[in-house]
Amino acid sequence: MDIVIGTHKLLQEEVKWRDLGLLIVDEEHRFGVRQKERIKAMRANIDILTLTATPIPRTLNMAMSGMRDFSIIATPPARRLAVKTFVREYDDMMIREAILREILRGGQVYYLHNDVATIEKIRDQLAELVPEARLAVAHGQMHERDLERIMNDFHHQRSNLLVCTNDY
Repeated sequence: MDIVIGTHKLLQEEVKWRDLGLLIVDEEHRFGVRQKERIKAMRANIDILTLTATPIPRTLNMAMSGMRDFSIIATPPARRLAVKTFVREYDDMMIREAILREILRGGQVYYLHNDVATIEKIRDQLAELVPEARLAVAHGQMHERDLERIMNDFHHQRSNLLVCTNDY
């Protein structure tokens, strides 16, 4: 085997690498402390390439101080739209307007709600607020096949508003 692509599960202690030469980590800031410690332990024996759009402060500091090499891709992909971030008090009409603007341009929306216990309530509120949307819900407590089906549907645009969480 020459190339393995997988999740952070490949960093578990039970996984043994015979002759690992290069580890490419995408979105390091999403990794937990255990995974980061495992990567740090591997650093002496292998080359590691970290890709991220939002570096964690420690990683950025190491790169800026010269402890780690880094490169910047300053040219965005062709036709990429800039991300706009707004911090405001919750407002139903603002949420409706933002979701509709994205849907009407043919886009899709991730609505992040980090509480599995109340995610169905949020879905119901959004369904009432934006009846034009085709809603789906995805979270870490779902059965793998259900989650895969929902993500596949979202990918193929059978839904355009995904209420999701990274909460387990």
